[in-house]
Amino acid sequence: TLLKSKPFQVHGNSENWYLGIWYKKISVRTVVWVANRGHPLPGASQFVLKIADHGILGLFNNGSMILSSNTTTSGNATAMLRDNGNLVVIDQQEKVLWQSFDYPTDTLLPGIKLGRNYLRSKEWYLSSWKSSGDPAPGELTWGTDRLGYPESKLRQGALVHFRGGPWRNRRFSGISVFNKNLTSTYNVIINKNEVSFSFNVENSSLLSRVTLNSSAHLESWVWLEDGRGWQLSLSFPRDTCDTFNVCNAYGICNFNTIQQYCTCLDEKRFLPRNQKGWETGDWSGGCIRRTPLECKNGSEGFINYSNVKLPETENTWFNMSMTLEECHIKCLQNCTCMAYANPDPSLGGRGCLLWFNDLLDMRWLPEGSGAGGDIFVRMASSELDSQSVPKKKEGAKLKIILLVIFPGVLLIGFTSTWRKRKHGEPTGEEAILNAYKSQEQDIEQPSFSFSTIANATANFSPDNKLGEGGFGPVYKGTLEEGKHIAVKRLSKNSSQGINEFKNEVICISKLQHRNLVKLLGCCVQGDEKMLVYEYMPNKSLDLYIFGNTQNMLLNWTTRFNIIKGIARGLVYLHLDSRLRIIHRDIKASNILLDQDMNPKISDFGLAISFGGNETQANTQRVVGTYGYMSPEYALDGLFSIKSDVFSFGVLVLEIVSGKRNRGFIDHENEYNLIG
Repeated sequence: TLLKSKPFQVHGNSENWYLGIWYKKISVRTVVWVANRGHPLPGASQFVLKIADHGILGLFNNGSMILSSNTTTSGNATAMLRDNGNLVVIDQQEKVLWQSFDYPTDTLLPGIKLGRNYLRSKEWYLSSWKSSGDPAPGELTWGTDRLGYPESKLRQGALVHFRGGPWRNRRFSGISVFNKNLTSTYNVIINKNEVSFSFNVENSSLLSRVTLNSSAHLESWVWLEDGRGWQLSLSFPRDTCDTFNVCNAYGICNFNTIQQYCTCLDEKRFLPRNQKGWETGDWSGGCIRRTPLECKNGSEGFINYSNVKLPETENTWFNMSMTLEECHIKCLQNCTCMAYANPDPSLGGRGCLLWFNDLLDMRWLPEGSGAGGDIFVRMASSELDSQSVPKKKEGAKLKIILLVIFPGVLLIGFTSTWRKRKHGEPTGEEAILNAYKSQEQDIEQPSFSFSTIANATANFSPDNKLGEGGFGPVYKGTLEEGKHIAVKRLSKNSSQGINEFKNEVICISKLQHRNLVKLLGCCVQGDEKMLVYEYMPNKSLDLYIFGNTQNMLLNWTTRFNIIKGIARGLVYLHLDSRLRIIHRDIKASNILLDQDMNPKISDFGLAISFGGNETQANTQRVVGTYGYMSPEYALDGLFSIKSDVFSFGVLVLEIVSGKRNRGFIDHENEYNLIG
């Protein structure tokens, strides 16, 4: 079967011709699909689109096949353009062998899916034109995120520009509706075989499309026959609050305020990490808890916040069959669970979504819009009030008991502190510094002054910032003698990280191995607490195995050498060092690469040391990164060297596949690297 087609030009550019699909009966030619967007034709005289041998749909120029459908059939095949804009190849039984809807360009039409089919290894997403005059794929993409609970994201390269949010109440929680003027139905599939989204317009005679333009906006258009032509119905991002993560961790955006858009989620329980920056409109530091979580015997609880655009769901777990009460219990039992919610109340009240990292990219949404939801955020017991803790009849008795006990507690506390001072026992920063100095006697590592580090990092210039760790920023520095260093600076407001800081000082000072990052020194001066490491010019492993371009730099030999190096480092920690060390947070971002791509295990803030005969332990405080934790550790708090081995196995799968593990997801709902 021969399908005759006429190519088109963009803005009269006679040098480049394209095969495309556009609306036939409207005055403004609107291209919705381009076949050869990356392979423009030099001329149209010998251009032909036809069914070749074995049912392959091919685009030919001067007899040479430029593009093909890469589908075959033993019988006859037919190509046709359907009324909905879908170019299809069908066999004699009218089974679809290939369709253009599986390869969308910059336009989402009714019936086109966004998402991924795991059985077919097929992903659907939009990609913008490079410019208004060049249909080649641009840097911008819009699709459904495959990590954690599905949500839509607009990216510029690897950078998230706008997050549509998770699917909730028949819409993405960050996008109200696509077409205010039309009655649309939305189709969402979330199961082990497919995660996808599509929409349809009930009146098929009305023309509707969603386009990702080259200026980083999703635009919903409707054609009006009254002479007004294409009318813009909605555009995203809409405002400052739609900018991804503008208020950072535990910050929340409100575009309707006059003074500033960002506030902490709850100013009674959170405060800005950088108060001065916050006051001047620099919200990059986000917010921190006024009272750190301790996870003691289930004493913590949750506060409910309503009408919230649910936070980013990349590091989440979900189960759509659980009740909200079961979800509450599940989160409370895991110390790394920061919040929970019912992801989609429209499904009959069932569904559980758990967050395991800081809550990012939140905004207040209008009450009654249906897009915002309730989220229950974990709080320390002292931060709970009548909102989340039922009143008890024993309250009056409790007050009397406290009045009797409290003076005694004060006396005991005063006596303990006085004895420490009297006998010279260090407290606070003195303990950290002395812990480091006790190791310094063996390995002769210097203590750096604050001024030395400030000069080396150009006074902690943002240009020298390498990234943000769990307990503060990391900067590149250059000492006076020209040596490059990496400086890990504990955030002043982060009381949560002091113990981990001290732990890292003690652990890593005792360790010397080619596959462990080297600690060069320490700085403890006033409120400042910093660790100084050797600088790793190739940064962390995750940038290579998960990046689109850097991934190409890792051939199989390099990947194998990285795996061997990490294994050697773990053998040293588990068997050959003076103390048996369990790292507890082996993951791609904690593997640094030197100039020769040799791996170095880093970040020992959560590490535990054992004596020679000890092999395992149990903890009430489960810490680490969800998705790398062994089941017995994540669920029961039981850890051993096998916990690190499990994390290493997950990391090996990521290195080999180039894909992130998605965490421990119910197998009936999700797909991940480990089953």
